[in-house]
Amino acid sequence: MEQIVSKKNEHVKVWAKLATKKGREVQGTYLLDGWHLVQEAINNKAKMHAIMVTEDQLKMHELEFPEGVPVYLITAEVAKYIGGTVSPQGIFAEITLPTKSLKPSYVHKGAWLLLDGIQDPGNIGTMVRTADAAGFKGVVLGDGSADLYSPKVVRAMQGSQFHIEVLKGNLLEWTQELVSNDLPVYGSQLNPQAKNYQEVNASLDFALIMGNEGQGMSEELAKATTANLYVPINGEAESLNVAVAAGILMFNLKLVL
Repeated sequence: MEQIVSKKNEHVKVWAKLATKKGREVQGTYLLDGWHLVQEAINNKAKMHAIMVTEDQLKMHELEFPEGVPVYLITAEVAKYIGGTVSPQGIFAEITLPTKSLKPSYVHKGAWLLLDGIQDPGNIGTMVRTADAAGFKGVVLGDGSADLYSPKVVRAMQGSQFHIEVLKGNLLEWTQELVSNDLPVYGSQLNPQAKNYQEVNASLDFALIMGNEGQGMSEELAKATTANLYVPINGEAESLNVAVAAGILMFNLKLVL
């Protein structure tokens, strides 16, 4: 096990750059920060390039490192530099960026969440995690959404990217294809023409679109859906956080057998 004590080490420089989108694209990898995420990656046999761990974490936990994956013993100072946070747990993994893509013409089963221009990393991560918990098959991020593998999104997903499909795609193409194959696609809107989600029967196969935090869904998408839904608000709040609304809709629209 190689020991690294300096922030000027070449490996450390590369790992630190994974906090940026450009760095991730250049390396073709992204960073997991924390014991739970590293364990999820190992359990789901993710393609790992390196594991970095402090001595304290090594003593605190028992972990069988995957065969053939380099493991580096790092200092607390190096851990802070790599993680970019004040109090990192002290264990990281460098993982291959997924390149898998699916055309909508191949997806006619299961529940899918489509994200239209969601910009807050915490919202994206929370919705991916909630889709996983609700039994969805996958999540598709459209143009204008925050980068799926930024550190904040990765932390918020809590490993759910290893359990369900998480893809990028043209949401209008997805919507048109699914609707043409009799798979209902529900948008989410706050307007008098939208339908109360409680009027829709739960099903196994459908798609749900959640729009931008401030602007909502694009008009083009709204016109292409099977129906647009809203969540009734009984109190004085003007609206719901998009991730909260998505959770309500996902758990109510998804049929559980």
